[in-house]
Amino acid sequence: MADNDFPGWHGTTIIGVRKGGEVVVAGDGQVSLGQTVIKGTARKVRRLSPGGYDVVAGFAGSTADAFTLLERLEAKLEATPGQLQRASVELAKDWRTDKYLQKLEAMLIVTDGSELYIITGAGDVLEPEHDVAAIGSGGNYALAAARGMMGGHGDAESVARRAMAIAADICVYTNGNLTVEKIAK
Repeated sequence: MADNDFPGWHGTTIIGVRKGGEVVVAGDGQVSLGQTVIKGTARKVRRLSPGGYDVVAGFAGSTADAFTLLERLEAKLEATPGQLQRASVELAKDWRTDKYLQKLEAMLIVTDGSELYIITGAGDVLEPEHDVAAIGSGGNYALAAARGMMGGHGDAESVARRAMAIAADICVYTNGNLTVEKIAK
């Protein structure tokens, strides 16, 4: 799919970092439409608590599509309490096979503090190598920066914040207004 077919890809960088017994998901606040910044303070990282079970999710892509997926993920988590992997796989299966959901253009990073996954509309539930996951237009920049910092000093939050700052310096569709959610198991 060409970039101009899916304008939602421009304007989001989400990173998940697992280090030292905690996971941090951080997302920038920029929303762009074409070459114009529409909003700089969007909140693309959310805490879900179905049945008292905490999950943090970040999304890239169409906001309406992402909210639909987050609602579906919450329902899956309520049906399978404490089983993020199972809920994620069930969501990915529905996303791939349901004619309505197939049209949704978004990606998710989800974590419960121990597991960390990227969920895609292609039916993927990916557990990243090196305890770092990133999606969105600046995702590759943030991923490379975070991987380079993982062996050094600093906790998950400092790695995520520094990686997002590097992505914001490189990607014109990423800004430094962060939403950061931390979760530990």
